[in-house]
Amino acid sequence: MSPSEIARVEAYLRATFANDRIRIAVPKKSGAPIEVTVNGEFIGVLHRDTDEGEVSYSLNISILEEDLPKLAG
Repeated sequence: MSPSEIARVEAYLRATFANDRIRIAVPKKSGAPIEVTVNGEFIGVLHRDTDEGEVSYSLNISILEEDLPKLAG
């Protein structure tokens, strides 16, 4: 993904989630994963897909079970 694409997706995510702390880093190496962070904490990986000339982006968010809050009861 180009830096301008990354900036556009970052702006979209910030507006959609009303959170200016969302950041998408331009990878240092070509082909490296594109990491998404919130307030410096890694939350997932961004992917670009082209199908029949249409471009889409997907954000894969991983949630570790150990990070989930305990439920009372």
